Amino acid sequence: MLNNIRYLLREGVRSIWSNRTMSLASVGVLVSCLLLTGAATLFSMNISAAMASVEGSNSVKIYMDKDLPVLASLKAGEEIKKLDNIKSCQFVSKDDAIQKVMGMLGDKDSSLIKDMTGKDNPLPDAFQVSFKDLSKYKDTVEQIKKIDGVSSINDYSDIAAKLTSLDRLVTTVGFWIILLLSLVSLFIISNTIRVTMFSRRLEISIMKSVGATNWFVRVPFIVEGVIIGLISGGIGSLILRLLYDKLTGTLTSITIFSPLSVGPIQWKITLLFLLAGSLFGAVGGAISIGKYLKKEGGEIVEW
Repeated sequence: MLNNIRYLLREGVRSIWSNRTMSLASVGVLVSCLLLTGAATLFSMNISAAMASVEGSNSVKIYMDKDLPVLASLKAGEEIKKLDNIKSCQFVSKDDAIQKVMGMLGDKDSSLIKDMTGKDNPLPDAFQVSFKDLSKYKDTVEQIKKIDGVSSINDYSDIAAKLTSLDRLVTTVGFWIILLLSLVSLFIISNTIRVTMFSRRLEISIMKSVGATNWFVRVPFIVEGVIIGLISGGIGSLILRLLYDKLTGTLTSITIFSPLSVGPIQWKITLLFLLAGSLFGAVGGAISIGKYLKKEGGEIVEW
């Protein structure tokens, strides 16, 4: 039994090396398919996290008209506080806002906007408002918009809706791209193994002539497909981690949103990639050899 297993594994590895050009093509396409699948999944996970963060926030920023006097802004703030669903209403003057922006830019870059203070300040006065009951979120926002002097509100419900639409678009497009690449992967893996079968058709004919079972003939080719899949899964998970870390590092430095860390789930991603890759390889191997095992020994040689 052990000798049979060694033989089958050895034959699978030998087949890959003998047809390494086609094997590399199979690995390349399968890696691309796995990368797109992983990227779409991580993107969807980040969108879900962003939506949860947005929807879980009970705070909005209310911007007043740009040229509205401070006293008028404060008066509008008093009207906001009188609304039933208002928990807190904190005034943020445009002078405080510009100072905060300068602090975020640092000493070097803040010099670019040092003249945008006082009368030349382009920022409006604002209020940071939190709600008592999130179920009344939209109604409260509509009430605030009706108050004189209110210019705009960073309404998170609009952001959530846009994130939802983006998530659906990526999911739909990703599904069709992944489906297409999956079919291409199976096609290339199948043809890679068919090349191996053609070069070993005499050996297969002899094996069947002396009574080798279909499974004994089939397994080395399935092993070949599985090894191709495992290699693809390992490479794909490594590339995905490197690209994701690079991209999220850049996004973190230019946006306020913190992408999810894949560190705690990296082993799950790697395991899923290996399982998916080996499944693709096994299916490709089974497809390529299935119909030829129905032939008799002489028919295989003439194939």
